[in-house]
Amino acid sequence: MIGIFKTNINTDLDKLKVISAIHQEFRVQACTVDIEDCDKVLRVVGQGGPVNEGEVIFLLQRMGYQCDILD
Repeated sequence: MIGIFKTNINTDLDKLKVISAIHQEFRVQACTVDIEDCDKVLRVVGQGGPVNEGEVIFLLQRMGYQCDILD
């Protein structure tokens, strides 16, 4: 299952930090951030199961980023 989030990740360095943290915390198949998109879209593909959206949001908030489920 894929989680799609709206964030405020703006730089390549921030993008790498977030992707690394997500891979360390969760079992994911893939994780991308589109910093060129106006919503700075984060996509997280779960490995063998659904993505716990609340935990992803909490992780990013602990790291100092804004993160919400993209409608």
